Amino acid sequence: MNRVVHPIEEESYRRLRARLDTSHFPPLTRAVVERVIHSAADLDYASDLVMDEGQLEKAHAALHAGAPVVVDVEMVAAGITRRETVCRLRDAVAGTGLTRSAHAIRLAHEQVGPGALWVIGNAPTALEELLTLDAAPALVIGLPVGFVGAVESKAALRESGLPAVSNVSEKGGSAVASAALNALLYHPLSHPVPHPAPHPDSHSDPHPDSHYEEKS
Repeated sequence: MNRVVHPIEEESYRRLRARLDTSHFPPLTRAVVERVIHSAADLDYASDLVMDEGQLEKAHAALHAGAPVVVDVEMVAAGITRRETVCRLRDAVAGTGLTRSAHAIRLAHEQVGPGALWVIGNAPTALEELLTLDAAPALVIGLPVGFVGAVESKAALRESGLPAVSNVSEKGGSAVASAALNALLYHPLSHPVPHPAPHPDSHSDPHPDSHYEEKS
């Protein structure tokens, strides 16, 4: 991906690295940690995030080969720049024992099938629902925020054995979840791959550069 980095972002990263040594992290882990911290201005994410470099390498390859990207809410979609996403929240309805966010995950799974990257930054119930499905994900970025269910859902994600980016605390949210995906999206490839074809019924950011410097 050809991406021009704004001078303000360059300065932000310089200050981040002056306050926190991230050089010991492997490349993709470092990219995710730094971009999440950049999005939240919260250095504690360096010790709060949990991920595996080998899993990130496979997810990075899948992403750049055109794997679908599914999000739980439009706010996450808005933060993912230069890539179409699938969000079915507008089509979802709540039911007995099923939140609207969980139903949206079911609908998205029916649409994209296995091998997608799932980015959940808002609803713990969305992450919980994903764990009940045979989604065979390339990666789950599970960073829902909140005092009810967030910690438990992220712990369940880690226990599931699925390839994942998560964090231990109640912190999270749309901005950090989209930042984690953007870190993989922006990281250079060892070998070029074809540009992915547009995914049907997906969200496309009409202003792809509008978010790229501020928080993503």
